[in-house]
Amino acid sequence: MNPELPPLDLTPLSEQEFDELEAILDEMRERYDETPQWEFCEGFMAALICCRRLIPISEYLPVLLAIGADGEEDAGSFADGAQAARFMELWLRRWNEVAQALDAAIDSLDDEAAYQPEVMDLRGAIAALPAEERAAVADEAVPSFAQVWALGFMFAVEAWPEEWMPPRDKEAVKWLDGALEAMVALTEDDTDAPTLSVFDENGPPSLSVKRLNAFADAVWAVYDLRELWRNFGPRVETVHAVATPGRNDPCSCGSGKKYKKCCGA
Repeated sequence: MNPELPPLDLTPLSEQEFDELEAILDEMRERYDETPQWEFCEGFMAALICCRRLIPISEYLPVLLAIGADGEEDAGSFADGAQAARFMELWLRRWNEVAQALDAAIDSLDDEAAYQPEVMDLRGAIAALPAEERAAVADEAVPSFAQVWALGFMFAVEAWPEEWMPPRDKEAVKWLDGALEAMVALTEDDTDAPTLSVFDENGPPSLSVKRLNAFADAVWAVYDLRELWRNFGPRVETVHAVATPGRNDPCSCGSGKKYKKCCGA
């Protein structure tokens, strides 16, 4: 069994387990302040799952959490082996859950089998606070709905650009460009007037209709990317043939000898 492949535990994470992931990341952030929030990790994971190549854990974990990156003393680290094991257990279960959702045949994002990104509506949460508490955070920059998720996704794309190079097929190029454009659009701020409350019908408006539509487009884009790379498969490295020198030609190694008395001997 390949230790890099997630075990097939398809048990969905509960709200309490998502909270547990956030708590682990919060604790890690006390030692390494660039440790991301779970929403960022969720987007990063989605990109890895629909990436052209299956990137191993040992390769992507240093990029996401700075675990063991460059041997820096202030790099991210788990508190102990137990914390690391628990994080990876929950991470791999979420990985399998997302992969299963992206492989499901669905007609609507309302389908119970559809991928539902774990995103937060911070603007909605703040809008629901008492006036005094809202005033205390009035000057703070608050990300738009699903913006952090999209940023995490694009962070992974930019970390492995060679895996997202356009294929030669023109239709596939349009497919790829359209999907990535939908994700990039979600990394932008929602500047339209809020008219919707995404998680609470009776809650204060926190996002625009345009933003909700952009979020749906981005989720469909993840499906498109998953299907695109599954159709094309992993990249195949181009092999460049090198002409063999004649027996009496100078050797290509640069020794100054004839090929027959050097590498061709």
